[in-house]
Amino acid sequence: MAGPRVKRSAVELRTPRRTAWLWLRSMILTIRRELRNTMPFAELIVRAIVLVAVVTVVVLALVYVTQRSLIYFPGSTAPGSELLPRGAEVTELHTADGLRLASWFLPATHRSGPAGDRPAGPAVLIFNGNAGDRSHRLPLAEALTERGYAVLLFDYRGYAGNPGTPTEEGLRADAHAAIDALAARPEVDPERIAYFGESLGSAVAGGLATERPPAALVMRSPPSSLADVGRHHYPFLPIVDALLLDRYPLVEQVRGLRVPLLVLVTESDEIVPADLSRRVFDAAVGPKWYVPLVATHHNDPELFAGDKMLAAVTSFLDEWLAD
Repeated sequence: MAGPRVKRSAVELRTPRRTAWLWLRSMILTIRRELRNTMPFAELIVRAIVLVAVVTVVVLALVYVTQRSLIYFPGSTAPGSELLPRGAEVTELHTADGLRLASWFLPATHRSGPAGDRPAGPAVLIFNGNAGDRSHRLPLAEALTERGYAVLLFDYRGYAGNPGTPTEEGLRADAHAAIDALAARPEVDPERIAYFGESLGSAVAGGLATERPPAALVMRSPPSSLADVGRHHYPFLPIVDALLLDRYPLVEQVRGLRVPLLVLVTESDEIVPADLSRRVFDAAVGPKWYVPLVATHHNDPELFAGDKMLAAVTSFLDEWLAD
């Protein structure tokens, strides 16, 4: 006969297994309650992430579409020929894609003998930066002609009233037209032509040098690449090389050059920092010189036709363009 049944307390019914289950159930309920309470904040975070992503995509799309307006700053006014010194000529370049570009040829003024009897001599082809026109480089050109060098100044497509729109490929075509015209001049020895590139013009000159090597190459404030300059000026944007329409990979280009190189910089350059120009110099493998100049900013007159700059350029050209 069974004995009397004993009523167990609630505590006695909680075996270790049941206790664990009750604890887990309690934790799940607690977590669900906390998630329910914090859902508005989590949703806010998600929405913020989505908003940032959308804004980033829109900004990148805008930059992609308008990027060339951030690179090239052409003026529409053509400089007048009245600015030219005596003996200079108004000339015209013809590009492979059918454009006609305005240019000026300045013969060397310190050459002996009548103009028609002078032997062909050295010359300098000047590549402008991304702003201004050939008239802004006229003081440099005149200074070089006084030192015995003929000079060709020209404006890129889209600049100074020229037809077309500036692009990396287009400026390369313009450069080819310029060297063809200068090398064909009877006053010029085609084996003694130097390139002088200013800022972005250094990248144009460097690109041309890979196909038409000069006797010497001068670069003033050369950018290592357009992507590097973009990262410096727009650090908040994810500059991706693949999204750039124009790249100007100057560091890559100079690695394959075997021509004498002179790099001119200023530590106070706010447009093309000196460390970017130093990368260009370090990548070059031929004879090279690095000359820092005292100037207060990228467009300081000292960097256009200052005495120290001209002294460095003249000494360099005299060594490599001599007979």
